[in-house]
Amino acid sequence: MKHIIWDWNGTLFHDIDAVVGATNAVFKPYGLPDMDAEGFRAAYTRPIWVAYERILGRPLHEGEWERLDQAFHDNYHDLMEACALAADALDCLHEWAESGRTQSLLSMWAHDRLVRKAADLGIDRYFARIDGLSNGAPGGSKAEHMVAHIESLDVKPSHILVIGDSLDDAHAAQHVGASAVLYTGGMTRRTDLAASGFPVVDTLSEAFTFAS
Repeated sequence: MKHIIWDWNGTLFHDIDAVVGATNAVFKPYGLPDMDAEGFRAAYTRPIWVAYERILGRPLHEGEWERLDQAFHDNYHDLMEACALAADALDCLHEWAESGRTQSLLSMWAHDRLVRKAADLGIDRYFARIDGLSNGAPGGSKAEHMVAHIESLDVKPSHILVIGDSLDDAHAAQHVGASAVLYTGGMTRRTDLAASGFPVVDTLSEAFTFAS
């Protein structure tokens, strides 16, 4: 492989506690009990509004998704301040850069916030490109964003490894003809990742096994 495309939330950025906490805050007015990480992972899917419908046990009403999504981000942006990079993320970024190969960052998080956070953590210098969500509906599929990201890289999809924590990451890679490895530190249960047929790893450094 010549290039790695990293996912952010739940992959390089270990924010599962903030995600679960923000989700619990969103659904507190509904009288639902708090979820732990495994409870959240059991409900999680993309698009996110489908996960919210699972949690509520009913379809969302007109305008309800927009209100819930805004409330989630309001809470998440406070809680994420206590979060950090995944345990071996910095070592992986450095090792890949030292190998002379390239890497980039593609996330469905807001672009401006993503760029700023990567800079705050001192890792923006590792990436040939950073793309977050600057248009399109939040919470949706990553596939079309992956197409645009790869077109901007000038790297053949067959030379790219996507490392992410959700089935959406793998499906986006598959959509463009890239390879994918799924990491268990994020928002999807290990059993669901394994059932997908894609390689599954418990540390980011293990993913390099599939990047030779």
